[in-house]
Amino acid sequence: MNTDKLSVRLTTVAKYVPEGARLADIGSDHAYLPCYLAKNLKISYAIAGEVAQGPYQSAEKNVQAEGLAEKITVRMGDGLEVIQPGEVDCITIAGMGGALISSILENGNTKLGSVKRLVLQPNISAISIRKWLIENNWELVTEEILEEDGKIYEILVAEQGDPAKPYQEKREAGLLLGPFLLQQKNEIFKKKWTAEIKNWQRIYEALAGASTSAETVNKKRELLDKIKLVEEVLNYEES
Repeated sequence: MNTDKLSVRLTTVAKYVPEGARLADIGSDHAYLPCYLAKNLKISYAIAGEVAQGPYQSAEKNVQAEGLAEKITVRMGDGLEVIQPGEVDCITIAGMGGALISSILENGNTKLGSVKRLVLQPNISAISIRKWLIENNWELVTEEILEEDGKIYEILVAEQGDPAKPYQEKREAGLLLGPFLLQQKNEIFKKKWTAEIKNWQRIYEALAGASTSAETVNKKRELLDKIKLVEEVLNYEES
């Protein structure tokens, strides 16, 4: 991967960055995404934020090598510490767990006033993000699911608005599976959740021989509820 040709995952994230955006890419790694967007004249400027020394230096080097230092500022810091209020109107956070992405947004909440769009790509636990968006008055406006190199990724796009809007029906299923992805139910979606059911069943069976403590009983009930919820969604399709 380089700044001319991104992975399918990052190309999909890039697609949702609005034309002319002032972007902050958090956890920018090698700054591939902002470099690609700047070279394709899609953004007015970008801040590439990185918390670790190695990736920060790598991002710096890439921006210099591409001659994009006027367009892209690389900053070292934790989460949204790297931006000032009012500085950007679009934030991308890709390639982390959903709980971590949510905590980055939560900790940097005071920086989000001028932000019109969030483009978020969790590796796991997209439900954490969907819950955070609802609690903080962000409306999920679209989602995409894709597969690359045997891994399945979800991309969530949110704007300030009515957080309840996408969840008019099937709220619980919507939170877990994604209200937009639930409507599309494409092959990748089915593949992901079929695998999840198998995984939950394995965990359930492992717990079946375990202690009868309240914690185990609750965990088993939770797993069964999730299995039932997802099976209904997937079987509904076949009936």
